[in-house]
Amino acid sequence: MRTFKLQVQTSVDGYMAGPNGEMDWMTFPWTDDINAYIAALTAPVDTIVLGRKLAEGFIPTWAAGPEGETQEAIDWMNKTPKVVISNTLTESPWENTVVADDLAETVNRLKGQPGGDMIAYGGGTLVSNLIAKGLLDELHLFVNPTAIGAGMPVFPTLDAHQRLRLVAARPFDCGITALHFEPKRS
Repeated sequence: MRTFKLQVQTSVDGYMAGPNGEMDWMTFPWTDDINAYIAALTAPVDTIVLGRKLAEGFIPTWAAGPEGETQEAIDWMNKTPKVVISNTLTESPWENTVVADDLAETVNRLKGQPGGDMIAYGGGTLVSNLIAKGLLDELHLFVNPTAIGAGMPVFPTLDAHQRLRLVAARPFDCGITALHFEPKRS
């Protein structure tokens, strides 16, 4: 079965964006050590899962070749097939992308197919639903050395505790620390 990973930037106090979606608190530029870590994290990935709101900015930004990114990263982001989870879109306006409306059914179907790993990049609704529904195999939280006080939390209001096992913690020269967790399944 394929491994489904979450990669998300977070503040020290657990937010992935400010109250109005602000992301100006994130640490940049990244250093070579974190770039190598992310390259290793994404090397086995052959499918990207996104929520619609994030996809609307994410896909066009990478298609335009964002400044400061390597051509290798740009090519990987553009060539890797994407699945956008949406209740409002019926078809994809983007190349190399399909749309699905049922999160759990789509993820479980994809996990049962042959292939490499899958990775989700958060928007808040997608991340909250993936966590709440227990669909992730690995959580990779990139903790930025900034507290923002309020915003969009990584962990939603949960119906029950979600026990996690820390697999690794790795600080990087830029100040970000990667926390790699796996859910403890009963």
